[in-house]
Amino acid sequence: MTDRNLASAHRPHRHHWRRDIVELAALFCAVAVADGIANLVVHGPRGPIMLIASAVALLVTAAFHTWWARRHSHAPPPPPTTVSGDPEPLTPTTSDTSATSTSRSTATSDSDSDSASTASSTALWRMRTTVRDEPGSLAALCTALARNSVDILTLQAHPLPEGGTVDEFLLRAPQQLPSADLARAISRAGGHSTWIERADAHDLVDTPTRVLGLATRTALDAAELPLALRQLLGRCTIHSIPATTLSGRPNAGADAPVEGVLEATVMRLRDPSGGAITVERPYLPFTPTEFARARALVELDARLGPRVPRSQDVLTLPEGNEITVRRADGSDLVAARAMHDRCSERTLSLRYHGPVADADRYLGHLLSPRFGRTLAATTASGKLVALGHLLWDGDETEVALLIEDDWQRRGIGSELLRRIISMAVEAGCDSVYAVTQASNTGMVAAMRGLGLPLDYQIEEGTLVITARLDATPVSSRLPHELPYEQPAPPRRH
Repeated sequence: MTDRNLASAHRPHRHHWRRDIVELAALFCAVAVADGIANLVVHGPRGPIMLIASAVALLVTAAFHTWWARRHSHAPPPPPTTVSGDPEPLTPTTSDTSATSTSRSTATSDSDSDSASTASSTALWRMRTTVRDEPGSLAALCTALARNSVDILTLQAHPLPEGGTVDEFLLRAPQQLPSADLARAISRAGGHSTWIERADAHDLVDTPTRVLGLATRTALDAAELPLALRQLLGRCTIHSIPATTLSGRPNAGADAPVEGVLEATVMRLRDPSGGAITVERPYLPFTPTEFARARALVELDARLGPRVPRSQDVLTLPEGNEITVRRADGSDLVAARAMHDRCSERTLSLRYHGPVADADRYLGHLLSPRFGRTLAATTASGKLVALGHLLWDGDETEVALLIEDDWQRRGIGSELLRRIISMAVEAGCDSVYAVTQASNTGMVAAMRGLGLPLDYQIEEGTLVITARLDATPVSSRLPHELPYEQPAPPRRH
């Protein structure tokens, strides 16, 4: 109630004497009419008939009023209106179920024909923006998106300790809407530090489902932790820093605390296997929510301890010998060192591009699942005769092979390399590179035998061969889910 209405409510009423005179005159007229009717009924010759006729007339009037009221009480109510006065859509009742089902079936049949045109006329975007932590800030963003015909598919809120909130959206926008116009609309709605990039169908998976999938992969294979962190945090660079250098000295930056450190675009986490894991994303600061998720994934890895899938394949070489290919880890260090001792200096030089001063420590680095994945080829007696490495190198991925001299030129390297490339594709790598020498014809032939687009770069006698994996079909299954099949005999080079 406004002040004006409140004042009028308490204002004393004025005394209107003219209205009282009119009411008194009406009362006198009613008394005179009643007296005239009474005299007519009592003293008239047809007084009882008039009374009976009046009663019948009153009964007929009451019956007609009741019938009229019941007839018009079943009329449908007027449509409800919103504040603006426009009618709202009605919720279908039970009697409308059949009509609604028919319309839905018709819409379903039409949706298949419209899906292709809808996909081609829209684009998926991932967007992050920072807003003030106050009521209505998110509503302003949603209103700005709706005005540009942008559909919100998913939304995550990342509270900031200093105040404010980072809102992360997955959007479906018209194809003709530029990202710059979208950013300007968000800025006018109160968002700042806005970041937008194209998304694809893989981003349609909701965050809890994606996190559970990454936790499952990490639980099955310790080598999945760096890949899981990269998929969890988006485009970022991950480095594993060992506790000591190859010379045995403490490594700088490997002393991360147990709770980790978050510094804007860099987070440092303690590596369960020793040392530290650094994650860098210069284009977008990490939020405390992302830091907590990454730390939980590392803690899961620490609780599960060392683990490697134990699947294996048995290959039959052309001469009839059987070779078993399996995943290798730190438990194979002694067997790998024994193979080193059996290799010639030329073989070791081609693999390591020079003399190896500390083979034990270097092999320990290669066999650690934190730095990549390693395949081992063993004979029927269990002797290790070949190693194949898939090594994480920041944003890039390196492949390397070492085959004992007596087992070279038998197709073992090609089989190891083919499986390594399959693991790289499953890990989401765009390309892999091999560092070798032009005189290493075996490695060059193995890379050519992949049937992938290759790029060659020679610098000071070192040959770098890069294979692009975008033409390789990606398997949707994890390594532990692949069937144990007997592969075809390898090709001889």
